Amino acid sequence: MKIGELAQATGVSVRLLRYYEEQGLLDAARTPGGQRVYGPDAPAVVRRIRALLAAGLPTRVISEVLDCVCGSEAEIEPCLSPLLVARLDALDEQIHDLEGTRSSLAALVAATEGRQPATEGGSVARNPVAPARARGRS
Repeated sequence: MKIGELAQATGVSVRLLRYYEEQGLLDAARTPGGQRVYGPDAPAVVRRIRALLAAGLPTRVISEVLDCVCGSEAEIEPCLSPLLVARLDALDEQIHDLEGTRSSLAALVAATEGRQPATEGGSVARNPVAPARARGRS
């Protein structure tokens, strides 16, 4: 299967397929003329790569764990579970931090727009902020 055929079969650009190969995620043989030729399993490998990328794993990690993915892109071997759990824990922590940051920013916006007075301690009480469009921003 040539690179253009693989791109069409997977919906992934030729440029990304080359990138996956550069990162060691996708193997291709070469014709005497230097054209890439992919094996029959290449579409499944690309789908697995895409699924792992969508789960937030960087390509350097995917290159280490791609062998733990089996069957469809959603089926993984138990060897990958600790990594995925650690990644999920890290994302939960980031989300928690972002929620706190958002609350602080929303309170500042509300106070700046005169909708929420500051409390005695100088901090601003939490109050949901209207969407940007409702405030006249887009």
